[in-house]
Amino acid sequence: MRHSRTWLATALSLLVIIGSPQDVTAGAKSSPELARHLAGIATLAQASPIVTVPAGPFLLGSKRVDDDPYGNWTQFDNTELPQHRVWLDRYEIDRDEVSLGEYLAFLQQQKLHPSDELQKLIWHVITIHSVSDQTLSRWPALYVTWTEAKDLCAAKHKRLPTEAEWEKAARGPDGGLFPWGKADPDQTLAMFGQHHMHEIPILAAVDSHDAGKSPYGLHHTAGNVAEWVQDWFGFDYYAYMPERNPPGPTSGRYKSVRGGSWKSNQIMLRTATRGGSAPDQRSPAIGFRCAQSPVQEETPTVVK
Repeated sequence: MRHSRTWLATALSLLVIIGSPQDVTAGAKSSPELARHLAGIATLAQASPIVTVPAGPFLLGSKRVDDDPYGNWTQFDNTELPQHRVWLDRYEIDRDEVSLGEYLAFLQQQKLHPSDELQKLIWHVITIHSVSDQTLSRWPALYVTWTEAKDLCAAKHKRLPTEAEWEKAARGPDGGLFPWGKADPDQTLAMFGQHHMHEIPILAAVDSHDAGKSPYGLHHTAGNVAEWVQDWFGFDYYAYMPERNPPGPTSGRYKSVRGGSWKSNQIMLRTATRGGSAPDQRSPAIGFRCAQSPVQEETPTVVK
């Protein structure tokens, strides 16, 4: 059957996100030629436009639907239950994932070298696949730890979105199955289902795939790279979370990761799909985007 699944398939899909922690130390100093490319990619960095998500309720999570091929997934994944409405105050979130250009520019500002994995990837796609600095600058950031993602957002006077903020921005107020609606995913809507024998990421520009935008206009909340969010991952958090501006659990082992990636299958692209990863993990399948609370305007004091 097209969407048939087993517990083993579920576990393997989650491992794509959770995985095992990799070496988190800073990378070695780049060769002069690679360093020139890294500097060039950083120079081409472009900040994402900002989207405002209005205050109000939205439908979070999933419910068991025995005759729905996608709903059957929740028979094995109670982390998405129960489905209920949650209220969020107004907030702002980046339309696009943070780009590789922005990430490299941030590392340069911090006088840090990219991880060895990222340096090897960039050198490989430049020398073997003739990928240009311009193209790489519009790739999403990858091989980035949760702490680096948090720090980059802070440097922009932003923060990582909460898990609830991410989900509302991805699915809209009425609990859309996918960011674009109910249609089955295809390559015009999302970058997913890609496989390379050497695990080379197959990525799209952060501002591409307009047909797959979310109701609020966000790109790639399904596929491309999965995304770090602020929260610790709570397996049963949906069952006891507050109904207004849930901040996430106060502690945990994994940080929440949302959105599926370039190598995910269709089911992992659902807006309700949840996963987690060790915060010090570097993965070719995890990136991030930033959010912020709107600045509260002070009421002027009237002097009589």
